[in-house]
Amino acid sequence: MILDSPRIPLSRRTLVDEEQLLDQLDLIRLNLPTAFQEAAEVVDHKEELLSEAEQYAQEILETAERRAAQILDEIGLIRQAELEAQQIRQRVQQECEAVQEQTMADIERMRRQAQQELEEMRRRAIAESEEIQQGADDYADRVLKEMEQQLSDMIRVIRNGRQQLQPESPPQKPRDSTPPSVNRSSQATKSPSERSKSQ
Repeated sequence: MILDSPRIPLSRRTLVDEEQLLDQLDLIRLNLPTAFQEAAEVVDHKEELLSEAEQYAQEILETAERRAAQILDEIGLIRQAELEAQQIRQRVQQECEAVQEQTMADIERMRRQAQQELEEMRRRAIAESEEIQQGADDYADRVLKEMEQQLSDMIRVIRNGRQQLQPESPPQKPRDSTPPSVNRSSQATKSPSERSKSQ
């Protein structure tokens, strides 16, 4: 109202309607007790509001602390789980390496054992083969010796039979110029089978 009123030129004065100003002052006077009462109520409820605010802040703080503790617990559990997982991983790796080394040792032992058994079987097979070969040679030698003896007996029988079949006659002169003594000596050095062929 003051700002809208006309101003006196070349001065700091303003022309204000007195009645209108008094009416406004009456309105202010009538409304001040209500404002003072509301302000007093705010002052009275200040402690309560502050207490509620502090309680609410305390609840928020406790909730935050519980959440932080829970997060820390979860982080601790996660770290514990990671540590246990690392330990399990290392233990499993060590067990796998131990099993691998044991397996390789078993394979090497089995390979050596199989090689020794194979060498033993080869040695026994060679010994048995040599024994069989020696037995076969001995058997063949006995059979051939018996056959030789039988053939010698047969040649002797045949020679005696032929001599008995031939009449006694003066010996004929040999066709070649070799002396009879040489022929007889050569006949004596020949084997019975060769002598029978020559006769």
